[in-house]
Amino acid sequence: MEDPKVRQIADVVVRAMRRERMGLALARRLIEQGEEMAESMQVPMVLTVVDDGGNVVALHRMDDSLLASIAISHAKAYTAAALRLSTAEAAQAVLPGQPLYGLQETHPGKFCLFGGGEPIMVDGRCIGGLGVSGGTVEQDMAVAAYAAAFAKQL
Repeated sequence: MEDPKVRQIADVVVRAMRRERMGLALARRLIEQGEEMAESMQVPMVLTVVDDGGNVVALHRMDDSLLASIAISHAKAYTAAALRLSTAEAAQAVLPGQPLYGLQETHPGKFCLFGGGEPIMVDGRCIGGLGVSGGTVEQDMAVAAYAAAFAKQL
């Protein structure tokens, strides 16, 4: 006869192991989605995907994209994953008088508070972040939101 507590623990372990994680396959699909939209806008961009620890899983630089966009897209992805918040939303929260004012000073050189970073959420859990850079802030935000929406379909 099986102990119900053992069965319960085993079920929790199995669910934890089945949780979606940010791996290369998913990162590549997110990048493909973003690149598709960037191409339709005719704007060369850099797209970076990080895991939930802020580690780069994939970075894609489209031909003729700005060199500066490499570091910017990484910082946007890191910020989105670290705060579990889009960088556009985070930018509003760090303004003077707002609840997170000064937060960007806690991680010098790591946070980027321009729009274009999105947390990648699956089943209500942040599994990473996506950062997009190369266009206007509005273009970066549109591409990042479009690509991040793909993960919600999982």
